[in-house]
Amino acid sequence: MEPRRVQMHRRKRIALIAHDNRKDDLLEWARFNRGTLAGHELYGTGTTGALIGKELGLDVTRFLSGPLGGDQQVGAGIAEGRIDFVIFFWDPLEPQPHDVDVKALLRIAVVCNVPIACNRATADFVLSSPLMDVAYERMLTDYSVQQSQRFRGPGG
Repeated sequence: MEPRRVQMHRRKRIALIAHDNRKDDLLEWARFNRGTLAGHELYGTGTTGALIGKELGLDVTRFLSGPLGGDQQVGAGIAEGRIDFVIFFWDPLEPQPHDVDVKALLRIAVVCNVPIACNRATADFVLSSPLMDVAYERMLTDYSVQQSQRFRGPGG
């Protein structure tokens, strides 16, 4: 079956998320990239969204705090086609009370073929890509065939 195609417009919808120990890193990165970010629609979870909006003077649509459902709201935005990609500076060394939400967010980004940058180097490469300034067609894998085979079991 042919993959479904989803159009990303020239103006991308970018979700910005950072765990507490990484907020300063994300803020520094966002300051450096303010000019580029200003050309896109920005979304952020809780405190991260407020910091980016205040420090950079940019409009940021805010979700709830990550542990209070914000990560799940971003995941829903991805699944519904309202978020084009995610910059998520997460802390791999600090246990999070909402680790299952973080894993679910990472999973839905992969399932929906949405770029997700989890560190500064990846965020730099993604944001500096020539694809940031043009429309782009993402291809979605049809997982329904795989799911139906899993429920039927071996041998069908």
